[in-house]
Amino acid sequence: MAFLVHDARHLGRRSRPVAGPERARASRRLWRVDLLQAAAAASVAIAIALFLAEGGATRFGDLGAALTSLGIIAGLVATDLVLVMLLLAARVPLIERAVGHDAAMAFHGRLGKPVIYLLIAHGVLLLAGYAIADGVDLVAEAVAIWSLPDLPLAILGFALFALVVVTSLVAVRRKLRYEVWHVIHLLVYAAVLASLPHQFSVGGLFAEGTWQRWYWLVATFATLGAVVVFRLLVPLAVTLRHRLVVESVERLDDGVVSITMRGEQLERLRATGGQFFVWRFLAPGQWWQAHPYSLSAAPRGHRLRITVRALGAGSAGIADIRPGTRVAIEGPYGIFSEASRSRSHLALVAAGIGVTPIRSLLETATFRPGEATVVLRTQAATSGWLLDEIRALCRSRGATLITVPGSRGGGWLTDAAEREGLSLTALVPRLAESDLYVCGPRAWSEGVLAEARAAGLAPEQIHHERFDW
Repeated sequence: MAFLVHDARHLGRRSRPVAGPERARASRRLWRVDLLQAAAAASVAIAIALFLAEGGATRFGDLGAALTSLGIIAGLVATDLVLVMLLLAARVPLIERAVGHDAAMAFHGRLGKPVIYLLIAHGVLLLAGYAIADGVDLVAEAVAIWSLPDLPLAILGFALFALVVVTSLVAVRRKLRYEVWHVIHLLVYAAVLASLPHQFSVGGLFAEGTWQRWYWLVATFATLGAVVVFRLLVPLAVTLRHRLVVESVERLDDGVVSITMRGEQLERLRATGGQFFVWRFLAPGQWWQAHPYSLSAAPRGHRLRITVRALGAGSAGIADIRPGTRVAIEGPYGIFSEASRSRSHLALVAAGIGVTPIRSLLETATFRPGEATVVLRTQAATSGWLLDEIRALCRSRGATLITVPGSRGGGWLTDAAEREGLSLTALVPRLAESDLYVCGPRAWSEGVLAEARAAGLAPEQIHHERFDW
């Protein structure tokens, strides 16, 4: 057999109807997602409408003025989208609880290229419009406008933002250490601050007493305030309140360790299985590194636990952390949890160290015996990280555990499983009535997700935890 089924005595039991509290909860969350998307679109519309209402609509009388106006609009939309990007990365609770950290950061990343294109259009259209209006060529106009106040700062801001976008491309990002990439990514804040002055000093666009001026002042400082509060002040307060320290470090095998931490008032975190924190171990050589790791066990009393595999220089050093080390934290983050449930049944699929959020979610998820299936890709039938713990949880909670051991085939299953014609729907008979949670390496996860979509699962049924940065 290419796969093993454990604790399947409940198979064939009658399931609950699809409608229920899960569907109502999912509906409320999706409404919040729709409202957030509408707010983002409305912010762009407001930026354009204010420009047109305060004289911009009269600037299309000739070619030079029309190009200048289009350049201004491109710059306004780019600026607005940059503020949206900053809010998506600020870990604002309203956004985190509605769309989750992974989805927010994925959208944040997709906005990078459009912003760069809009900023290029902003510069080119303004230069062309000014040149036509002044009756000179582009080179002469470029020399003339170089002396405008704050323009060199704006060009510096564009260069910094372009650097951030280029280093975010997958092909470039994979060649950088996470810490180097993260430092470069922080330059986006410098880019915003560098480009802000010219918006108020060049052309009189945001003259005092105009609605535009107030809109951009409020939008900019509210966004930067959210970044300061939720990326700096809240994590600092959480760290000081809960006083986490490493209690034990348990070495498993193949470079995998489980770290248990104890702290105070951990119930106030309201963390649940499937969520992750950003951990910073305050030890020599480690304090400056931030690690986003999922909980590998549900929070219990005064303890939190993570299980980490050495996949890089940063994670390799965690095995040397000593008990008693203080820990700074940010979170909890993510909706790879009960918060995103939409169906009565549950399918949990994991590979490698991706079992960590699956194991903690299995511990806290709401389901009756016969309503949950766990599928694990393992190298061997009887071995796998946290496999004994997952087997015990499945036995105690009435869930089906399926291990798919062996070398990987062309897809996400093994060669032997593919030869036998196995598929996700074969392994999880109630898949259409289930929420599917997937965690593992990127290429492997994409294979599972593609099969789930082909099987007809709705977007709200599919939940994916990224396994890389």
